[in-house]
Amino acid sequence: MGTFTNADGLGLAYHGGAGDPLICLPGGPMQDSSYLGGLPLDDVIRLDLRGTGESEKADDYRVDHQVGDVEALRRHLGLEKMRLLGHSAGGTLAILYAARFPRHVEELVLVAPSPRVVGIDVTDDDRREVALRRSGEPWYAEAIKGFEEIWAGDFSDEAFAKIAPFHHGRWDDAARALEDHPSNDDAAREYYAEGAFDTGQVRAGLANLDVPTLFVVGEHDVALPPKRAREYADLFPRTRFVVQPGAGHFPWVDDPEAFAATVQRIP
Repeated sequence: MGTFTNADGLGLAYHGGAGDPLICLPGGPMQDSSYLGGLPLDDVIRLDLRGTGESEKADDYRVDHQVGDVEALRRHLGLEKMRLLGHSAGGTLAILYAARFPRHVEELVLVAPSPRVVGIDVTDDDRREVALRRSGEPWYAEAIKGFEEIWAGDFSDEAFAKIAPFHHGRWDDAARALEDHPSNDDAAREYYAEGAFDTGQVRAGLANLDVPTLFVVGEHDVALPPKRAREYADLFPRTRFVVQPGAGHFPWVDDPEAFAATVQRIP
């Protein structure tokens, strides 16, 4: 583990790193970066966002105010340019960083990124279309009840717990372990606070983003169905769009070899 301080003197932590590192920003939002520990990639650095993992707590967790934390990490590591990966809600932070500091981004890797930052709405019908394809799974009968409750307006923790299998290509022990990683729930409620970004401005900035972008989504991802993911990826001028077969919201867990073949840059 390494540590550094941001511009405000807040102590932040990161894990791993060597050679030409891939800087990885966790989702959740505000989930401990430990869930990215199984990424089947070389030279990975996982950032503990403020208030998570080994990083100090803060008074402010709004996503745009954490862009400076990523820049502080780049400076600490002495990198002129870096490869930056954002997963899920971490994709929002990665995009906002790339928009502000494009000269410091060698490559942007977005894995099932949240579409909220660009104002793409994933509808209930979008999710239903993907979910119904899993009807042959042994867990389906119970899990679909959770979606039916949510679609009827029940947003309880119990309803969301039922749909957990839909987030994964395989509902096995590795998938269940991901559901247990800690997160900072109070910070998560602030992450997308009002004023964090303007979707129109983000879209306008992306139209001129001269950064090679890899966009990876799972075939079965109900959080970002491939149809909406394609619409999202098309906002980036220099993008390579990959749908990983049989994968959900965590494609590196569903098929590590396929994910590594897509993401790992070969010298």
